[in-house]
Amino acid sequence: MADPAECTIKVMCRFRPLNGSEVMRGDKYIPKFQGEDNVVIAGKPYMFDRVFQSSTTQEQVYNACAQKIVKDVLEGYNGTIFAYGQTSSGKTHTMEGVLHDPDEMGIIPRIVQDIFNYIYSMDENLEFHIKVSYFEIYLDKIRDLLDVSKTNLSVHEDKNRVPYVKGCTERFVCSPDEVMDTIDEGKSNRHVAVTNMNEHSSRSHSIFLINVKQENTQTEQKLSGKLYLVDLAGSEKVSKTGAEGAVLDEAKNINKSLSSLGNVISALAEGTTYIPYRDSKMTRILQDSLGGNCRTTIVICCSPSSYNEAETKSTLMFGQRAKTIKNTVCVNVELTAEQWKKKYEREKEKNKTLRNTIQWLENELNRWRNGESVPVDEQFDKEKANAEFLALDNVVNNEKPAPSPGIPGVKLTDAERAKCEVEIAKLYKQLDDKDDEINQQSQLAEKLKQQMLDQEELLASSRRDHDNLQAELNRLQSENEASKEEVKEVLQALEELAVNYDQKSQEVEDKTKEFEMLSEELNQKSTILASIDSELQKLKEMTNHQKKRVTEMMSSLLKDLTEIGIAVGSNDIKQHEGSGLIDEEFTVARLYISKMKSEVKSMVKRCKQLEGTQAESNKKMDENEKELAACQLRISQHEAKIKSLTEYLQNVEQKKRHLEESVDSLNEELVKINAQEKVHAMEKENEIQTANEVKEAVEQQIQSHREAHHKQISSLRDELDKKEKLITELQDLNQKIMLEQERLRVEHEKLKSTDQEKSRKLHELTVMQDRREQARQDLKGLEETVAKELQTLHNLRKLFVQDLATRVKKSAEMDSDDTGGSAAQKQKISFLENNLEQLTKVHKQLVRDNADLRCELPKLEKRLRATAERVKALESALKEAKENAARDRKRYQQEVDRIKEAVRAKNMARRGHSAQIAKPIRPGQPPVASPTHPNVNRSGGSFYQNSQTVAIRGGGGMKQDKNC
Repeated sequence: MADPAECTIKVMCRFRPLNGSEVMRGDKYIPKFQGEDNVVIAGKPYMFDRVFQSSTTQEQVYNACAQKIVKDVLEGYNGTIFAYGQTSSGKTHTMEGVLHDPDEMGIIPRIVQDIFNYIYSMDENLEFHIKVSYFEIYLDKIRDLLDVSKTNLSVHEDKNRVPYVKGCTERFVCSPDEVMDTIDEGKSNRHVAVTNMNEHSSRSHSIFLINVKQENTQTEQKLSGKLYLVDLAGSEKVSKTGAEGAVLDEAKNINKSLSSLGNVISALAEGTTYIPYRDSKMTRILQDSLGGNCRTTIVICCSPSSYNEAETKSTLMFGQRAKTIKNTVCVNVELTAEQWKKKYEREKEKNKTLRNTIQWLENELNRWRNGESVPVDEQFDKEKANAEFLALDNVVNNEKPAPSPGIPGVKLTDAERAKCEVEIAKLYKQLDDKDDEINQQSQLAEKLKQQMLDQEELLASSRRDHDNLQAELNRLQSENEASKEEVKEVLQALEELAVNYDQKSQEVEDKTKEFEMLSEELNQKSTILASIDSELQKLKEMTNHQKKRVTEMMSSLLKDLTEIGIAVGSNDIKQHEGSGLIDEEFTVARLYISKMKSEVKSMVKRCKQLEGTQAESNKKMDENEKELAACQLRISQHEAKIKSLTEYLQNVEQKKRHLEESVDSLNEELVKINAQEKVHAMEKENEIQTANEVKEAVEQQIQSHREAHHKQISSLRDELDKKEKLITELQDLNQKIMLEQERLRVEHEKLKSTDQEKSRKLHELTVMQDRREQARQDLKGLEETVAKELQTLHNLRKLFVQDLATRVKKSAEMDSDDTGGSAAQKQKISFLENNLEQLTKVHKQLVRDNADLRCELPKLEKRLRATAERVKALESALKEAKENAARDRKRYQQEVDRIKEAVRAKNMARRGHSAQIAKPIRPGQPPVASPTHPNVNRSGGSFYQNSQTVAIRGGGGMKQDKNC
């Protein structure tokens, strides 16, 4: 590097015009300009290197701010331009502008054009390598805008302790169009948002880095320069921008990083020992631009509105503090071997002079210590030594060897001096050889180091790809396992639901059967109850009628007792007849009741018998259906066998035809070959045979082949006949099987009809048996009832005779006799009423049971519907899960294949183009158009190209150069 020099940071101030919202709000234009370097805000002046008014054009801003930095970068200096200010103050417009508009484009596109214009006008012996990087700092994370997959890059330091972004994409370019394509691609990936103050508010700090390396092909001198073009995000007040959610988080990080930048500027301005560069990644990247080896220009962008007066003052104060910072700049030069050699010679001469000075001083010191007095002319002269040091330093400028110091010392003889000169010449020669060897070894070491760096980068990228693939594979495997577990759980749940559904369906069927049985019994009981009610109503009517008749008869008897006392017997007979009629009616009622009981019992027995017969018939039907299914299965098996045999026969027929054709062709070829062999044999042996003999031999051979062919054909025909016989036999067997199947079906129908007929006859027999049993039981009950009624009738007769005797004797006790005579009737009526109450209780219980069952039935139906819907939903969910699992598996396989192909292609590309990286540009003549690249696609702002080296030479247009 050249000698360092100090320079201050240049600060430019730019005011934008009032925007539409500020004009509508009626804001005042507050700045007052005094000259080109002074602006007054609220009566306070602010001095800067240049102040741009609102009417300043983009070209004027560029010429004042950035034009000189282009020349500095191409001369080997580092440069930085960044815009600072509040949000919506015009920073992005100043740095970028409208990229492809010649009038409205900002500093970045203009500086790109100027760099290449300077290169095209420089010496033809210079060769340039230009590479660009584009990244942003979003949420305090460095994100590569040319490769969006790199979202959290880190900042490292190189061997000179200069910060750089590790892993950032670097693209070699050779024309302004390629740089603009790169800028378009990066800008499309940058974060922007809409706020109350700006429709296109930058939400990140963007940094566009241009790295220029140049080499003089004649002198082999190398220079390098870096240019940072920074567009900072603006500071925000949430009350003005109205930021919410993610935009609010972005504003917090932007204000935090800008606060760190302000702290760094303040620390540099105050001259403190500690500079907080590491508080933010932005200040860490710009460490060399703020107080380091860089020519820095800051453009502070301000709003002229009175609404933003506080923010404008803060921005101007920031610019004034930054203006006091001093950077130490020097040329980034890489010395050649010759320059290193000259520097070594100079340092060696300095070392020799210093050694002689030390020896002189030691001799003088020893003489003083020994008590000797040293004359003034023999003492060390400091001023003379300094003058010689200065003369030695100027040797580099005039390229002359340094003179030997004129310090007195030990005197040498001529022989010793000649010997020393010879030794010095030998040492110089050895030194030159060593220098050449060192130069070769250093070049080899540089090449090996570059190859090692390339291999390390390749290894690191492959490791990263492998780690990414492994992580993706692990994630996909975990997702697959999780989906398998979910599918297993869903299947298990479905199985449980299916079991529960079967149980519930079985329970519902049982309940429905029970309900049907109960409904049938209820209907029967209701019919019986209706008949009993009707009979009871008849009995009531009869009892009322009998009561009326009894009262009438008793009144007539009491009236006529006095007159017909003689006819007691006849009256007794009449009374006995009346009571007999009543007894007969009660007897009939008892008979009806006993008959109803017997009918109920018979119906219950009948139901049981019918259920048993139905179960037996169902069993028989199931057995017959099983037999029929077995027969159908056998028939289907036979049909499949017949089908396979027919297919086999067809295949055999085709094979036979192919074999016949091949045999014919082979026979013809064999005949031809034999004939040719015989002809050749005849020619070789020189046997004299006539053409007729040869013809006869050929005909005999053909005849023998024909006979063999006919034999084969006859054998094949015999085999075909056998196969046809086998087919006919199989067809006959198939026909027999079909007939047997039809016969079995007819027999099954007959069995079904006979089973139905038997079940019908059995039903009739059971009905007849039930009727006979019922009649027998009814007759038995009737006999018992008749015997009981006769006994009661005899008892009633006795009671009636006794009552009449007492009534005749005691006429005064007529009422009591009446009550005593009706006691038996009351007893019978109470008996009937008790039976009626029991029947009503039974009826009510049946009605309640029916109502409960009807209430339970909708609930069960609802549960059944819910269960069915749940089963359907689970089935659909299972289906969707299976489909999703299949899609995920397919997508996973496709992703794995794609990644494998990408890795394979990347490895092949690296192996095929590992040494072709740089694109040297040689000045002298600008290209007519953008350099031709085989794989350049500029649609949509994207940038894809291969790494083939392109060189631009003066006077010769474009041609391929060596790989770098």
